[in-house]
Amino acid sequence: MTFTPMPPQLENLPASLPLDGAVRIELEAGVPIFRASLRVQERIEALLGKQRGAGLTDIENQELDSYEEMDDYLSFVNRTLRNLNDRPQEQSA
Repeated sequence: MTFTPMPPQLENLPASLPLDGAVRIELEAGVPIFRASLRVQERIEALLGKQRGAGLTDIENQELDSYEEMDDYLSFVNRTLRNLNDRPQEQSA
């Protein structure tokens, strides 16, 4: 019996997430890797800075939680792509 990993379920996306340009794709060793765009990274850094300082509102905490869920999702996708890319190399060795 083969286990097929399922991606994490996203409950919602951050309200501040831009509809266009939220994710960029980079190639690493021929594998497409999905990363948050610079704009999204800057928003996350702003939220983290505020969290360390004055603290976040409930809405901002929800927003940051949503970004963390999105990061988990992208990490899953990237791990899956890397594993799929490594599989043919393992079989031919």
